[in-house]
Amino acid sequence: QVQLVESGGGLVQAGGSLRLSCVVSGRTFSSLAMGWFRQAPGKEREFVSAISWNGGSEYYSDSVQGRFTISRDNDKNTVYLQMNSLKPEDTAVYFCAAAPFVLIGRWVHEYEYDAWGQGTQVTVSS
Repeated sequence: QVQLVESGGGLVQAGGSLRLSCVVSGRTFSSLAMGWFRQAPGKEREFVSAISWNGGSEYYSDSVQGRFTISRDNDKNTVYLQMNSLKPEDTAVYFCAAAPFVLIGRWVHEYEYDAWGQGTQVTVSS
């Protein structure tokens, strides 16, 4: 059974940085595309970033482009989200998700993923 465990959330001031981690077990990590989504209070969950199974392609929402960086370490079965220049509007619960193998994709839609972590809270104070 696949498990995704996020960590690294917390409280940070505007302009600060956090790095989220998501460790995956129970599936061949190197065959998975990985994504990060977030859900703010009272809002729907939204796409943040995704990385292809081989790390060769990265995708970002317009709201985080240039501030966030996704990466993966296939030896550690871990995907990361480096978040810089954080803004209060980045406050949300952040979820990592795993998508089954497809050779080419963009992985920006929730339906493309079949496994989710429990989420980690990120709070950015002004």
